[in-house]
Amino acid sequence: MNCRPGCGACCIAPSISTLDKPAGVACVHLAPDYRCTLFGSSRRPSCCSGLQPSVEMCGNDRDAALDWLARLEADTAAC
Repeated sequence: MNCRPGCGACCIAPSISTLDKPAGVACVHLAPDYRCTLFGSSRRPSCCSGLQPSVEMCGNDRDAALDWLARLEADTAAC
């Protein structure tokens, strides 16, 4: 599955500790068109490059992806 254009949910919903990015806040590397400006760069955190789009995670639209990733963030934050 390819990333959905104009989504950026994976750059908003989860926290990214290596970038000091809290959950629910857009990453500083997220462009206005919701694309990662570090995509393909060695500076991109491994947690980001390891997260691959899937039907389960991305759902049918951006809102579904944001909801799924926010639930995942909440579930793993308790660990």
